[in-house]
Amino acid sequence: MDDALAAYGTGHADGMAGVRDATRAEDPQTGPDYLVGVGDGQMAAFEEALIAAVRRAMGDKLDG
Repeated sequence: MDDALAAYGTGHADGMAGVRDATRAEDPQTGPDYLVGVGDGQMAAFEEALIAAVRRAMGDKLDG
């Protein structure tokens, strides 16, 4: 279980950074956990960028 959580955490960090480690992704024991973490990290990065864009747009509307 610890290996799965560590793989997920590493995958999440990689997903947030926009990278993917093929060696970790292909590991037969922890690869699936890593890949789920990558996907979740990518979604989290997208959400942060989307919220920042909405805030910028709303700020432009409020200032103008």
